[in-house]
Amino acid sequence: MASELTYRGGASAPGSASNGGEYSPKPSKPLSWLTRAARYAAAEHRPVFALAGMLFAAALFTFSSSTTSTSSSSYPAASAGFNHLAVSGSSSFHESVGGKVPLGLRRRQLRVLVTGGAGFVGSHLVDRLVERGDSVIVVDNFFTGRKGNVAHHLQNPRFEVIRHDVVEPILLEVDQIYHLACPVSPVHYRYNPIKTIKTNVVGTLNMLGLAKRIGARFLLTSTSEVYGDPLQHPQVETYWGNVNPIGVRSCYDEGKRTAETLTMDYHRGANLEVRIARIFNTYGPRMCIDDGRVVSNFVAQALRKEPLTVYGDGKQTRSFQYVSDLVEGLMKLMEGEHIGPFNLGNPGEFTMLELAKVVQDTIDKEARIEFRPNTADDPHKRKPDISRAKELLGWEPKVPLHEGLPLMVTDFRKRIFGDQEESTEAAGGLS
Repeated sequence: MASELTYRGGASAPGSASNGGEYSPKPSKPLSWLTRAARYAAAEHRPVFALAGMLFAAALFTFSSSTTSTSSSSYPAASAGFNHLAVSGSSSFHESVGGKVPLGLRRRQLRVLVTGGAGFVGSHLVDRLVERGDSVIVVDNFFTGRKGNVAHHLQNPRFEVIRHDVVEPILLEVDQIYHLACPVSPVHYRYNPIKTIKTNVVGTLNMLGLAKRIGARFLLTSTSEVYGDPLQHPQVETYWGNVNPIGVRSCYDEGKRTAETLTMDYHRGANLEVRIARIFNTYGPRMCIDDGRVVSNFVAQALRKEPLTVYGDGKQTRSFQYVSDLVEGLMKLMEGEHIGPFNLGNPGEFTMLELAKVVQDTIDKEARIEFRPNTADDPHKRKPDISRAKELLGWEPKVPLHEGLPLMVTDFRKRIFGDQEESTEAAGGLS
């Protein structure tokens, strides 16, 4: 059987009856003496279009160069002065351009996440970061944080606040994470101890996972409570502590110790950039009133003309740093090259009776002291050794207690008596 070939062209098939069955040779290609690449370049006037494009580009470049030259010649004196200063290396060059930093040397704006950023320390940290020019995201569940602490930033386009609990994961794109989220006063962390330890463990895991996912630097705010009731005084970072793992404070103490463990495991296992700060007693404006911490208790009681409650014999010692000093230390730690942990506290040591005397002298000399039974697992001594922070971070506290306490008193007086005035006005309106 003869093979058949189906011809799909528009004309009659070669060899058909219409052309007498004769073979029609394939027409020859133009410029067949050129190589295939040369024939493609020459076809359909491609050289003409290429030449036109090159001429247009040359004309555009010439016009741009002439415009630049004209602009430069309009300011001959300034150009001459600039060249003179550049050659001589005179320091007055910076003054001649208004002291502005060249664009290429400006610090890159960062996106920073602050968990617990509506709280006492967190809100002061947010103030500094916004002032520095960073874009700041606050994540807070407002258990102890207050919206009023960050309300003055709400109109700033570089600031946003998200109501969220760090026990649940969250997806964000940031460069740095300051992880402060956790209740820190005995009144608050003992209110729901299971939630406290979940915040310290699960919350820290979530933030470390986020940092790993997006490649952010992570700073954990730990606590001097990791030392427990210390047998070493003052406490250095290499001291492992003396903590009761089953006591009423262990949800916070052991929770923070576990958070430190997780942070270092992520650093070693996932090569995550981490920093660890161990914060000692801190005071200042925006502290929660009646939160059970000694400074806020004494100040609130003295303002209300109530007795100052001292637990035990009052000979327990603490050190107190002003909040601005702590924020400075946290930022130096985050921007530095050292992991830590670092003690951040004021090495000035006071007994509870000495602190009560300072509060009396500041607010009410007639305030009386009332002694009550001591609480369980209350440390007898607490004083940081900050040698490491001084040497490696160049940090040490600057605000003494007698200067910082009046600033805190002013804030508490406004909040306590302002709230009372508002309540009185509301009651009068209802009557």
